[in-house]
Amino acid sequence: MSLKTTINYSPNFNIKKRSKKSIKFLVFHYTGMKSEKGAIKKLTNIQSEVASHYLIKIDGEIVIFVPDLYVAWHAGVSAWKKFNFLNKNSIGIEISNPGHQFGYKKFSSKQISSLIKLSKFLIKKYKINKKNILGHSDIAPLRKKDPGEKFPWEYLAKKNVAFWHNLNKKKLNKVRNKKCNKMLKNKFFVYLSKIGYSKNYKKQNEKLLIKAFQRRFRPQLINGIIDQECLLISKNLA
Repeated sequence: MSLKTTINYSPNFNIKKRSKKSIKFLVFHYTGMKSEKGAIKKLTNIQSEVASHYLIKIDGEIVIFVPDLYVAWHAGVSAWKKFNFLNKNSIGIEISNPGHQFGYKKFSSKQISSLIKLSKFLIKKYKINKKNILGHSDIAPLRKKDPGEKFPWEYLAKKNVAFWHNLNKKKLNKVRNKKCNKMLKNKFFVYLSKIGYSKNYKKQNEKLLIKAFQRRFRPQLINGIIDQECLLISKNLA
C-alpha cells in the first residue's frame, strides 16, 4: 500500500484469525473525542475494549491498530441485511474528529484523500461491494451518529467509495417537507430494510432510524420526519 502509515498495535481484537472471504464490509467512524491523542490512547488501551483496524489522523496520516485478518472491536451491537455483530465481517476505520459531543467539525481534505486511497486499496484486496461501505450509524442507528452529516458520502460515491442515489437535486428540493400519508410511511420502512437497515426496532425508535437515514442520504435536514424527499431517495436506493 503506497500510503503513509504508522503502526501502533492495539490489544483489542480477537486472537483467532479470520478468512479473507469473511471480510465484506468497511465501517467508517469518527473518534468522537476531545483530542486525537486521547482517541489514540483509548483505542490502544486494553481496558477500553475498543479498537478499529485503522485511524486517519487530522493530517491524513494512517495509523494501523489491528491487522485486517483479525477481528477488531469497533462495531459493537450492530446489524445490516442478514448480518449481525458486524465486527467479524468488517474492517473498521476511525477518522479523527471530536464528533457531536465535543464540537463536530468538517473532516480535513487530507483525511478524505487518505480515506479514499485506503478504501480503494481495501475494496480491491477484499472484493468489497460499495453497497457494503457503511457508517457506524447505519449499522447501529439507535445508539450512534458517526461519522455524521458532515461526512462527504456523496463525494465518496463519485470516487467509487460509497453508494448514493442518482436523483435530480432540484426535483428533490421541491418535495422536501411535503408530507407522507401512513401508507407511504410504511413503504419508506420497507425500502429501508431493502437497503439494509435493520427491521428489529421498536415503534418508539423509529425517529432514530429515520435520522440515521437522513444523516447518511439527506444531511441537509435531519428532523426524524419522513417526507416525500426521503421517500424518493429510499425508493431509488432500494
